[in-house]
Amino acid sequence: MGDKEKVSEHEAIVGSVRRWLDAVVVALDLCPFAHRELAGDRVRFAVTGATTETQLLTALRDELAFLSGDPSTETTLLIHPNVLDDFYDYNEFLADADALLVEMDWDGVYQVASFHPRYQFAGTQVDDAENYTNRSPYPMLHVIREASLERVIADFPDVDQIPGRNIRLMNRLGKEKMQALMQACVRDASPSPSVDETQKRL
Repeated sequence: MGDKEKVSEHEAIVGSVRRWLDAVVVALDLCPFAHRELAGDRVRFAVTGATTETQLLTALRDELAFLSGDPSTETTLLIHPNVLDDFYDYNEFLADADALLVEMDWDGVYQVASFHPRYQFAGTQVDDAENYTNRSPYPMLHVIREASLERVIADFPDVDQIPGRNIRLMNRLGKEKMQALMQACVRDASPSPSVDETQKRL
């Protein structure tokens, strides 16, 4: 694949993720903190071409270093469409991501949240609607600043109620509705004009 085709593909991927954030995460208020950072253009969308777990760890290391050097960027969504398509493999990889934080002495500074097209919570069936609280168009690692998370949690009432509320919402909307929303995110996605610079770096 040539450079132009690769950039075009990455633009489409970022467009799908942006659409998911707007149409699902923000519109359904799954994360009450998301809209402010998106509106302030403080979310970094990074698509990696990693095809192995080792390459993905390197990409994650690079993103952690980027965030440490750029306080204007609040958070990174590291999207990895070519590796860890299987959710169980992805779930096991999260331990490696956490180990990397410890290795780089950034445990307690950053945390890695998880989103995957086939996300499945323990104790659920694969088709249960509640799994859509953490399902995304592509596998991704969400790198969050711990200090920022602590601040917004302190300012938000009843933050502990968010997961349960989201589960009830997913179950009320149902699997078919959530499937349709996710499919629309891919179908209706428009390219991101800012992804080109990110992909040159990656």
